[in-house]
Amino acid sequence: MPPYDDWNKIDEEEDEELQDTSMFETKRDVILFCIDCSESMMKLYDDPRYEDVQTCHLYTALEAAMQIQKKKIIVGPNDLVGILLFNTTRKSEINRSQGSEIKRNTFLYQPIAPLSAPKVQELILLLEAAVEDQDELRKTFPPLTTGRVPMGDVFTSCNWVLRDGAPKTASKRVFLITDEDNPHPSTGSKQLITSARTTLIDLTQAGVAVEPFFISTEEKPFDVSRFYSSVLLPSNLEDEDELQEDSSILPESISISRIEDLLSQMRFHEVPKRALFSVPFHLANGFTMGIKGYGLVTEQKKGTYKYFVDLGDKMEVATVRTTYVDEDRQAEVDKTRMVYGAELGPNAATEEEDDNDESSGSFGVRVVKGGNRPFYTAEEIRSFRTFGLEPGIKLLGFKDRDQLEFEDNVKHSQFIYPDEMSYAGSKRTFSALLKSMIKKDKIGIALTLTRRNSSPVFCALLPQEEKIDETGWTDPAGFHLIPLPFADDIRTRPIEEGFRASDEMKACALGWVEKLIVKNGTYPPDSYPNPALAYHNAQLQASAFREQYDPESFEDLTEPNVEKMHKRAGKFMKEWKDAVINDPSASLVVAGVGSKRKADVSVDEAEIKSKCDSGALVKLRVDQLKEFLKAKGLATSGKKSDLVERVSDWFDAH
Repeated sequence: MPPYDDWNKIDEEEDEELQDTSMFETKRDVILFCIDCSESMMKLYDDPRYEDVQTCHLYTALEAAMQIQKKKIIVGPNDLVGILLFNTTRKSEINRSQGSEIKRNTFLYQPIAPLSAPKVQELILLLEAAVEDQDELRKTFPPLTTGRVPMGDVFTSCNWVLRDGAPKTASKRVFLITDEDNPHPSTGSKQLITSARTTLIDLTQAGVAVEPFFISTEEKPFDVSRFYSSVLLPSNLEDEDELQEDSSILPESISISRIEDLLSQMRFHEVPKRALFSVPFHLANGFTMGIKGYGLVTEQKKGTYKYFVDLGDKMEVATVRTTYVDEDRQAEVDKTRMVYGAELGPNAATEEEDDNDESSGSFGVRVVKGGNRPFYTAEEIRSFRTFGLEPGIKLLGFKDRDQLEFEDNVKHSQFIYPDEMSYAGSKRTFSALLKSMIKKDKIGIALTLTRRNSSPVFCALLPQEEKIDETGWTDPAGFHLIPLPFADDIRTRPIEEGFRASDEMKACALGWVEKLIVKNGTYPPDSYPNPALAYHNAQLQASAFREQYDPESFEDLTEPNVEKMHKRAGKFMKEWKDAVINDPSASLVVAGVGSKRKADVSVDEAEIKSKCDSGALVKLRVDQLKEFLKAKGLATSGKKSDLVERVSDWFDAH
C-alpha cells in the first residue's frame, strides 16, 4: 500500500503493537530432548556415512541434539536445552535442583540450562568416546533389560524437569525420540494408555508441546496406531467427538524411515511456532471466533552486534536509547508531552503571529486558522491510521477461487488457525467454514487489522486442506491470509513484442530442460541454506568452541554442479546452442532506444556486411555498431572509429 507522509509516522519503542502478548512472552525457547535408551536404540548397525564404522539410533539421536545445540548457541543464545533419557538403569544425582522427583529408570543427563560451549563440549566428548568404543553409550547409559518405563511416567518426568528449569514465559517443547511403537505390550495396557494420555494433557496444559520423532526401519517398522495414535493429542481441526469414535486419526508426527534424516527433520521443528497476532474473526454481527496468525516465511539475518566502550583497562557494554530534545532550549523532552505536526509551506504564516491558533469548533471539531500549523496527539495519529477500527478480521464476502490472480500476491501471506482459548467453539466453527469453502471452491474477502498501530488492508482468505506427502511433511488445514493490493499499488505491465522461437528451437531446449528437472518436482529449502549466513555462523561457531576454522572447508550448496549438468545435458545444450546460432532471428540487430528519439529499424548482418564491403560502416550509428558487436560477443567500448575497426576486423576474419 502507498506509504504515509513522514509526519504520519510514530516510533513508539514501548508501544505494544501486537495484540498477542505471547510474542513477547515466548522470546526464549526451551527444548527438552526425551530420548529412548532401550536395547533396540543401542543395537549396532553399519554407519552409512563411513566405512568400517558401526553406530546406533541412540548415537544418532544424541548427535542430532548436539548439532541443534551448536546451532542455537549462534542463532538463539538465550534459549535453553536439556536432555532426558528413559529406559535406562542409570540413576539421577540426588543433589540436582531440577527433576528431583522424576520417575524411576529415567535419567536427566543435561538439566534445562542456558546454552554454553562447555555444555555442548561435554556431549561432543561423549560422542567421540562412543566412536572409539562402541560400548561406551551402553556403559554410560545401561539399558533397562526387563520391562519398559510407562509413558505416563516419562511425560510426568518431563513435566517436573520443565517445571523446575524452564522460565514460565518461555515456549516449551519436548522432542520425543523412540523406535518402540508399543511400549506397553502387557495385559494392563489400557490403563497405561489412559495414564499416559492424562499426564500428556497435564503437560500440554502447562504450556508444553510434544513433537514426536518416530524411527522406523525395514527390520522394525513403526506402527503409530498400536499406541501413540491413542495417546498423542491431535493437531488437526477434527472435533473431539469424532476423535473418540475413530481412534486411528493420527496427530502431527514425524515418522523417520532413514535414521540419518533425523537431524534434517528436527531442523523443520527447531524454530518454535510463535503467533504473530491473536485477534477476533468477525463472521457477522454477534458471530465471532478467535484466531491466531503465523508467519510462514521469515528471513534469517545475522545477529545484531553490541556496542562496547573502550575504557583502556576494560571494555564496557554501551546501551542505546532514544531521547527527544527541544530544538530551542536543547533540553530533553518528556515523550508523553509530545504532539505531531505537519510541515508548513514557505508562504505559511509563522506561529508567533497568533498564539491562539486553535479554537473549538462545533460538534467537537478543532479549528485551526489559516497559515498555522495543526497539531495532533499520538492517539489522533493512530486513529487516522486505523480509521477508528480495533484489531480484528471482518469477513466481507466470498468470490470464486479463480478470481485470485497471481499478481495479487504482493506480500508474504500469513497463516491463520483457530484459537479455542479466546472464544469457545472457535475450532468447530473454523473447521465448518474451511470445509464449506473448499467444497464450493471459494475464497473469502476480509477487512484485516492485525496490529493496533497499523493500517487496515483488504485480504483474501485462501482455504488449505490438510495434506500429508510421501516424505511425511504435513500441510495443516487453515487459511492463508493474502494482503491484496490497492489501486495505487497496481502498475501496467510493459508489453514488448520479441522474436518467437521456432518449433525446432523449442524441441532442442526441451531436451536439456527435461534432463535438468529437479527431483520430485519440488525445491527443498532445507537443502540450500543461505551461504553468506552459513559462512558467518560457521566462523562464530568455531570461535565459540575454540576450534581452528578452515575457510576452504566451507561448501556453498547453492553453487550448481556444472560438471554433472554438462555430463547429463551437455549434448542437448550444444544442439540447442547450434540451433540458436543458425536461426534467422540471431542475425538481426535490434536498434537501441535513445533518450531523444526512438529507433524503429533493425539492421541485419547482410546489410552491415554490404556497408563494410563498400567502406560505408561509418554511416551506421554507434548504437547499431555496438548491438552488432554485442551479438558477436565482442567488446563494445571505445570511440566510433574503434567500433568500426572492430566490425571490419570481424568480417575479415569470417
